Amino acid sequence: MASFTLTKTFLSQQQHQISRILPSSNHEQFPKRIISFSASISTHYGISVSPKHNANQFLTFDRQKGRSAFAQTSVVRHLVGSLTKGEGLRFAIVVARFNEVVTKLLLEGALETFKRYSVREEDVDVVWVPGSFEIPLVAERLGKLGKYHSILCIGAVIRGDTSHYDAVANSAASGVLSAGLSSGVPCVFGVLTCEDMDQALNRAGGKAGNKGAETALTAIEMASLFEHHLKQ
Repeated sequence: MASFTLTKTFLSQQQHQISRILPSSNHEQFPKRIISFSASISTHYGISVSPKHNANQFLTFDRQKGRSAFAQTSVVRHLVGSLTKGEGLRFAIVVARFNEVVTKLLLEGALETFKRYSVREEDVDVVWVPGSFEIPLVAERLGKLGKYHSILCIGAVIRGDTSHYDAVANSAASGVLSAGLSSGVPCVFGVLTCEDMDQALNRAGGKAGNKGAETALTAIEMASLFEHHLKQ
C-alpha cells in the first residue's frame, strides 16, 4: 500500500512537470497515456517508481515540430550492401558434382545473375568438389586466400532411405557457417536440402525459382557490405 501511495504521489509530480513542457493540446492526448501506463504497471506489479527520475529525462517536446528531441538529435546510420556495385568484386563458387543435374542449373542461375549485376566473368572462379560434404573445407581455404569478396556454396542433398541425408545436410550447413566465421569472408549457403528430385528441380529453375540466382544476389550484397562499409 505504501508503495502504491509513493507511486501515486510521484506520478502526480510528473503530471505537473510534463504540463510545464507540453502545450495543453498535447498534454491532453499524450502524457495521460504515459501516466496511465506507469500507474497500471506500478499497481499491478507493486513496483515503486523512483522519484529521482523526472519527466525531462524521459520526454522533451519540440512545440514547433511536435516531435521528441531524441528524434531530432540522434543520427542512426544504416549500413546496407548494394546490388548496383558489383563491378570490381571477386567471387568464388564452390559447386558439388553430386546431383549434378541439379547443381549445374543452380550454377547457371548464379552466373547469369552475376552477369546481370555487372560482375565480370574474369572475376568469378568456379571450383568443383565431389559432394556437399566437401564444400565447407574448400570454401574456408578460398576465403583465407584473400582473393575473394564472397564465396558461394552450391550443392543439392536429397533425402534417401537412410540417415545419411541428415548427416550431410547438417554438416554442410554448419560447415559453411564455420568457413565464413573463420575466414572472415562471407560464405553464402546455397545447398538445397530436399525431400526428392522433383522438389530440388523446382528450386533449380522450376516453379520455385532458382536458388542459385538467389545465392548470387546474397553474395553480391554481402560482398558490397564488407567492401564498402565493413572493410578493416
